[in-house]
Amino acid sequence: MNLDKVEAEDLHAFARDLAVKNFGREIYIRGLIEISTYCKSNCYYCGLRLANKNTKRLRLSKEEILDLASYSVDLGIKTIVMQGGEDDFYSLDYLKEIIYHIKEKFPDVAITLSLGERDFQDFEALKNMGADRHLLRHETYSKSHYQRLHPSSMKFENRIDSILKLKDLGFQTGCGMMVGSPYQRLENLYEDLKFILKLRPQMVGIGPFIPQHDTPFRDFEGGKLEDVLKILYIVRIADEKLLLPSTTALGSIDEFGREKGILAGANVLMPNVGAEKLRKNYKLYDNKIGTEVQNSDDFMGLEKKLEKIGYKISKSRGDYK
Repeated sequence: MNLDKVEAEDLHAFARDLAVKNFGREIYIRGLIEISTYCKSNCYYCGLRLANKNTKRLRLSKEEILDLASYSVDLGIKTIVMQGGEDDFYSLDYLKEIIYHIKEKFPDVAITLSLGERDFQDFEALKNMGADRHLLRHETYSKSHYQRLHPSSMKFENRIDSILKLKDLGFQTGCGMMVGSPYQRLENLYEDLKFILKLRPQMVGIGPFIPQHDTPFRDFEGGKLEDVLKILYIVRIADEKLLLPSTTALGSIDEFGREKGILAGANVLMPNVGAEKLRKNYKLYDNKIGTEVQNSDDFMGLEKKLEKIGYKISKSRGDYK
């Protein structure tokens, strides 16, 4: 991704201007609640992988999730994101109760799920229950690359078909990938971008690969900030109305990474508003910010950070337009 410095700065500014044109200088906020460190999958890059015996396995009860959802709404956040490993404990009936109670109490709040792959019938049922959005990162649109990042039990075709199904069901759908992941080549990123343009998702999550010390990829080099920013502004230019988060991973590799992501065209932040016991043990990668309630990643600190770069928190729930 070799770009002339002046050319890169021009594109950077152009992407930022597109975001401002469409969203003003307001950033949509998603309240992230991590609900489980259990996972039945074995992705080679993830600290929650089933084979990792050093991860403390925890999950939140329905009551804990509902309390955190109420806390998030009390902060003024209009979108709740439930994120976790692929944990069969959260059956359709269990999730239905959670979604029902959130929607009954807060009908104007959006619910986003990020719980991995499920049966297609489950996706349809979750949509009918009232879930508004679903995030499922494709990680790479190259089958051969996907196979180097996952065990043979995980199928590239199922991941892509799952994303297509979510879109077909009417979810506001998010895909995404890691920049700088092991064995990634430049042509893989081109394939990712072509897939995004074809899919036309409502959201795209783009962050750097960060190694985790208890995974097979512990010794690989992490993704570079400047490479992530380039992909961010390319995606923003490709779809100016896209919901584009400046990710926690970006903030984990650079103190001002999330602010730099916003200045490259991102318009969404996802502060962690979850339980401290999950924050401390939700170790997808090393040096993850937001693991303490008092951490600067907490929602309370975002307003001042945004003010410093000329932005503010949006009061809306931030649907795709």
